[in-house]
Amino acid sequence: MSSDGSSTTLLFDPASKPALGRRVTQAELREFALLLTTKVAGKRPFTCLIAGDAELRRLNKQFRKKKYATDVLSFPSGSDTGPLGEIAISADRALAQAQEFGHSIGDEIRILLLHGVLHLVGFDHETDKGDMAKAEARWRRAFKLPLSLTERAAV
Repeated sequence: MSSDGSSTTLLFDPASKPALGRRVTQAELREFALLLTTKVAGKRPFTCLIAGDAELRRLNKQFRKKKYATDVLSFPSGSDTGPLGEIAISADRALAQAQEFGHSIGDEIRILLLHGVLHLVGFDHETDKGDMAKAEARWRRAFKLPLSLTERAAV
């Protein structure tokens, strides 16, 4: 999962296909990722892998020592220049959450992309006393998205 640094990249693992189906197109998600690059990421590119639960479980175990699939993982580059870092999203978790909260999988993946990019630019909802939640709510409203991850956690 790596970008050449020149532009934002979305990679679609074949395991994501059953969850994505025809509900959302890769082109729609790439367009939103480019919008995030321009509006939220300060024009710094990032790479996002959209995969299935098995891959997110593997990454979560490898990098966080957690033995379960999660919806989104962020890997900041740690650099002040060049690509921001990488994000991994589970299409399976996105589909389940979309169904649970009554919106489309496309909207759920957009919510997860936004959440991941906010982590890449330096927000951390576990330590920032609500700063990420405020930023996420502001951007969610600007992009006309349903409740964000941090907003749902507060309900």
